[in-house]
Amino acid sequence: MSCNNLLYANVAAVVGPGFVAVNITFRNTAGASKHQAVAVRNGADLSAFYSCSFEGYQDTLYTHSLRQFYRECDIYGTVDFIFGNAAVVFQNCNLYPRLPMANQFNAITAQGRTDPNQNTGISIHNCTVRAADDLAPSTGGIPAAKTYLGRPWKEYSRTVYMQSYIDSVVDAAGWREWNGDFALSTLYYGEHDNRGPGSETANRVTWPGYHVINATDAESFTLSSFLLADNWLPQTGVAYTSGLI
Repeated sequence: MSCNNLLYANVAAVVGPGFVAVNITFRNTAGASKHQAVAVRNGADLSAFYSCSFEGYQDTLYTHSLRQFYRECDIYGTVDFIFGNAAVVFQNCNLYPRLPMANQFNAITAQGRTDPNQNTGISIHNCTVRAADDLAPSTGGIPAAKTYLGRPWKEYSRTVYMQSYIDSVVDAAGWREWNGDFALSTLYYGEHDNRGPGSETANRVTWPGYHVINATDAESFTLSSFLLADNWLPQTGVAYTSGLI
């Protein structure tokens, strides 16, 4: 994953503060065989996307930096299809792992926090994780490729899934290493109050940085706490839930 190349490989780049998008489909048609193919690169502070669709394969949505919110959006991809180092909340969204190339696995997130003092991370709240049609098993059997909730792109990678529906497409281990033991003790991956056949945590990874978190810890990743959303989201007109449901 090369950031320099990805700056120019996207379908749309967003940089203006306060950007709001409603009912727009962003699609990169390169296909799985073209490797990295960004649909949107977002570096806009206080940006919000409502009822949008992001369609690609590897590296679909580059949540590059600053504060971002996605509500009731559909996001499709394969390898690291939500990645970057923004402070970002996805709420009431559908995350659709697709069929990758042969011998590949899917990783929904690849968060890129490089410093433990950065207030960045990916918060996935009240979302649905379900296989796209091309990945879903036709006879109720095992999907054609393994899918993981995320893997650590950078040393202090931080991602939380909370109060979300996780279907059986997600591997029982939940998370995937990037390269050997890189970042496994410095990352922060959390799960709280999820549901669905893929949400069971009994067989999850046992890394030092992985946690099943309680409601108090989960509150730190809600919109009101993580993005201070009550100070700016009302002006966008986009619906949102401040805290846990």
